[in-house]
Formats: sequence, C-alpha cells, structure tokens
Amino acid sequence: MDWKIPLADLDIGADEIKAVEAVLESRWLTMGAVTRQFEHEFAAFLGVKHAFAVANGTAALHLACLALELGAGDEVIVPSLTFVASANAIRYTGAVPVFADIASLDDLNICPSAIEHCISKRTRAIMVVHYGGFACDMPAIKTLAEQYNLKIIEDAAHAIGGELDQIPLGCWGEIGCFSFFSNKNMTTGEGGMVVTNDDETANRLRLLRSHGMTTLTWDRHQGRASEYDVVMLGYNYRLDEIRAAIGLVQLKKLEFNNQRRRHLSRLYDSLLRQENLPVILPFQNYRGKSAAHLYPILLPAEINRRQVMEMLKARGIQTSIHYPPVHLFSIYNSGDKKVSHSLPLTEEACRRELTLPLFPGMKEEDVSFVVSALKEALEGIL
Repeated sequence: MDWKIPLADLDIGADEIKAVEAVLESRWLTMGAVTRQFEHEFAAFLGVKHAFAVANGTAALHLACLALELGAGDEVIVPSLTFVASANAIRYTGAVPVFADIASLDDLNICPSAIEHCISKRTRAIMVVHYGGFACDMPAIKTLAEQYNLKIIEDAAHAIGGELDQIPLGCWGEIGCFSFFSNKNMTTGEGGMVVTNDDETANRLRLLRSHGMTTLTWDRHQGRASEYDVVMLGYNYRLDEIRAAIGLVQLKKLEFNNQRRRHLSRLYDSLLRQENLPVILPFQNYRGKSAAHLYPILLPAEINRRQVMEMLKARGIQTSIHYPPVHLFSIYNSGDKKVSHSLPLTEEACRRELTLPLFPGMKEEDVSFVVSALKEALEGIL
C-alpha cells in the first residue's frame, strides 16, 4: 500500500550509496577492515571497550546468552512485552525464559519488584528490554542483580543513543545488544552489534561469532596468519563489509535523527494533550534521554483497536502494535512452557497499545494530521 504517512521510513541517501560502491570496488565483501572500523566507531560512540558487529540483533542476543554460558536448567528473567527474539535467544541455549510484568501502564518497561518475585535458585540472568527507546529502571535492576549475583543482558534494539544517568543504554549490564534492522534508529538492513566492557566476555564473543576460530579469513588475506585452530563450538554470525559501510554512515546521522525523533515525540505529546483525547501516553515522567524509537499510546479500554487502525488506514496512516505478549504465543503458552503466574499489566497494555508513525523525515504537519485523524476515529467510535 502507498501510505501517506508510513509507520517508519529510512534515511538513506547518496553517502550510503557511495560507501557501498567503495566496498564493491575494493573487491573484499566479507568481514574485514570496514567492519573493524564500524566496530571501533560504534564502541567509541558508546564509550565501551569492545564492540562486535553481527548478522542481526537476534544473533547479538544469542551470543550474549552463550558468552554468559547459559544452558539447560538455567532461568533468565525477561519481559513478555517485547519482540519474540528476546525470549527465543534464551531458549536457543536450552535455558528457560521467565516472564516478569511491566511496571505500569505509564511505564511499559519490566518492573524491578516483578523481577525479584521471579527470582529462583535457577535464575542466572536478567534480560532487560528498553521498550521504545526508554530506559528501564537500571539502578534498581542493577542493585537486584548484585544482591542475587545475576548477570544483566540489555536488549537495546530500540535504544541506540539513549541514556540514563549519563550512562548509554546497552552499557549498564555485562553485555548490550543492538539491532540495525530496517525500521531501527540506524539501519544496515540486517545487522546488529554486541558490546561489553569485560575482556574475558569479549574474547568469548569474538570466538563464538566466527565458528570458534582463532584467526579470521581477513587476517589470513592480509598475511597476518596462515593457520587457525577451532577452540569452541562457534557460529557464523559475522557482518559483511557492505552492511558495515552503511552502518558507518548511519552512525554519523544517529544523534541528529534521534534529536528529531525526540522533537516529534514532544509534539505528539503536546497535541494529544491539547485535544484531550482519552488515551494514555506512557513515559511522560521519563527520566534520562530516550532514543525515541517508538511512539506508543494506550487506547481506551472499551475501544476496538482494529477498528481504529482501519480508520487510520483509510486516511493513509500506517500504525502497528508493539507487541503481542510473548507469553501468550502458542509456543510459550502450552505444556511446561505455560506461564505459572499472571502478567495483568502486560496483558492490559498489549490489548490497548497502538504505535503511531515516528521517523526523522516526518514533518510537523504530518504529526498534526495523525493526531487529527486519531481524534476523528475515536470520536466516531465512542
């Protein structure tokens, strides 16, 4: 469909095309010097010691779980209000995701007290998800992790460029994971990054990413090595030079584009309050600097969300749902996978959540049009 206002759009231009052409002309397409430069600049952007470019955000999460040596019998606490990859990556290792509720309908992130309620003798780690680019309560979660000797994995797929207490999101825990999927704040099409400040963890990530091999094809091509050993069961989760080249350009645009996202989000806030629409605007009391990846609202409890989405679609406005709750998917809601405790806030939020369009190329009049169309839709139903 040819949307008048899509949910998201890319900021791709001549610089990305030029960067890709340079890689093609170099005749080296697999992981090499451009990828290493991307890793170096990404690490510098976050102020973190180690960054490893990977095939996608899910690969980053899987590598994080592997690097922490999670396995059968281990439990990892994770929100259900997330994309399914968060929980799937835990299961890839044989560990079990244990779902914790969100804080409130005003704060859609995982709740520290709910995390503590889920801790058992088998709990090894907490996987937080900075929903929509808004930080979880990391000081409280870090205190819990230290108290119970747990590791923290940050799913920062939404959160590149976000901060809390001047610490970049993705740098609070042992390992941070980022996604560069095409709808993210910066994109390489497919791609991701996994970061850490721990040298031993970094060495494991480096080996796990590329078949457990002690040297890379690029090293041998450059004459720095002629042989290799395989020291652990690794994976082919490497990023290629073409995507790394795109990532280098996108990284340079990130802060400007995030500022634009925050500006548009504030405009949404202002116009929706001005119209006095009967919706909940989460994260209004947010502390920190959001990456503003999503603009979520919660519709009135009695409203048929699908009807609202269809009415906005008729005006050329694309909307979405972030997310169906993972614990209610068939694969997680049957047999021994069935959640033994209720997640009432998650289920309520997921039933009412609607994501409005947000991307740096939006104009102020686009935001006004969306708000006006939403007002008409709600008034036509209520």
